Amino acid sequence: MKIANLSGLVLGAAAAAVASYPLLWRKWCVTWGATDDEAQSTLPGDDLLRRPDLLTTRAITIAAPPSRIWPWLVQMGSGRGGAYTYDWIENLFGLNMHSADEILPEFQDLHVGEVLPVGEGGPTLLVEILEPDHALVLRSDDGRWVWAFVLHEVVGGTRLISRNRITVPDASLPVRWFNQLVMEPGSLVMEQKMLRGIEQRAERHP
Repeated sequence: MKIANLSGLVLGAAAAAVASYPLLWRKWCVTWGATDDEAQSTLPGDDLLRRPDLLTTRAITIAAPPSRIWPWLVQMGSGRGGAYTYDWIENLFGLNMHSADEILPEFQDLHVGEVLPVGEGGPTLLVEILEPDHALVLRSDDGRWVWAFVLHEVVGGTRLISRNRITVPDASLPVRWFNQLVMEPGSLVMEQKMLRGIEQRAERHP
């Protein structure tokens, strides 16, 4: 009886969390770390995908100037500097991510139009905007995903803002619910780790 009651409580709590997510948790999930001004601001790359089905703006303050953060951004990618997140999760999907703990000179000369690889099974990301120490914007070859990294210098360091703009071809209700209740929280787990990984590396390596 006690086990049954416990199971009922767990299921009830899970159902309550799912039901409350759109109203109570979703804004925090898609704007983790970002101020209201940052979440609502226009950033480089916004015009590349004007009406996304999913928009996330997440940010972190790093106690380092933009010039110490930029090298970690431009070397990202599979077979390059990795993504500074949970490599074991990335590699479950065959993305060949191995996060570097040092700046790799051979991957610093990035240019507009070049490909930033995301594994053999991942999307092809093209560099659309590259403004050193300020903005790196990537767009998938199918045009459904735009990922922007923007650096703003502030007192005591730099704000690193990561914005994802994504369209979903299948707009059916089950797909929308799956994206909202599974993909959004999952993306927060990975992106939060990534932003903190960049923070730790930029602050640790002068």
